[in-house]
Amino acid sequence: MTRVSVVMAAYQGAAFIGEQIASILSELGEQDELIVSLDPSTDGTAEIVARFGDSRLRLIDGPGKGVIKNFESGLGQAKGAYIFLSDQDDIWHSGKVEKVLYTFEQSGSAAVMHDARIVDTARNVIEPSFFAWRGCRTGMVKNLIKNSYIGCCMAFKRELLPFILPFPEKLPMHDQWIGLQAERHGGVTLLAEPLLDYRRHGGNVSSDRHASAGQMLRWRLELMRALHRKQTKE
Repeated sequence: MTRVSVVMAAYQGAAFIGEQIASILSELGEQDELIVSLDPSTDGTAEIVARFGDSRLRLIDGPGKGVIKNFESGLGQAKGAYIFLSDQDDIWHSGKVEKVLYTFEQSGSAAVMHDARIVDTARNVIEPSFFAWRGCRTGMVKNLIKNSYIGCCMAFKRELLPFILPFPEKLPMHDQWIGLQAERHGGVTLLAEPLLDYRRHGGNVSSDRHASAGQMLRWRLELMRALHRKQTKE
């Protein structure tokens, strides 16, 4: 069985995706896999991915319905016992996979989230610790009120997939949903070591700007409804 699946959602990623794929492949074993789910792009992203010619790398067609559906598509193809999420524009640090897998072994948690450095396009450090900058902590109530979970720093056990997929409609972002389901089904461990450069630039899908208070309240109410609906079906 595949040990590790890395699922990357990509779209118009030519500027940075090659550097990110190289950093991921250097972390994977021969039986591991990197799935790149690529929404229709016109900037040569597909050609950059294809040039790697690595049997561990699978390029699949994304559904073209946005980042959440793109991740859902990639997760549906994952074969690994441990599933790592990846954005197209970050950089993995050496030792990331083994350190995360060791944390799984020691903690027994359903999910692990490690720290990251926040960097600019040239990888100059903006913030040395995403955890400190964001005030990351575990806990259902805490993460319903203020989300700590960021997908590019997360990995989870395959057993969590049935509780995650399919993603509910109207999710503001997939990573909070995954973190909350992990809280309910085995817990989350925070690994306080930066194992990724989290690159911030004008093309990021996520944003550091907050939505309005009303929008944030609506998102949280929808998340609570979705969690309740999922729980009643289990």
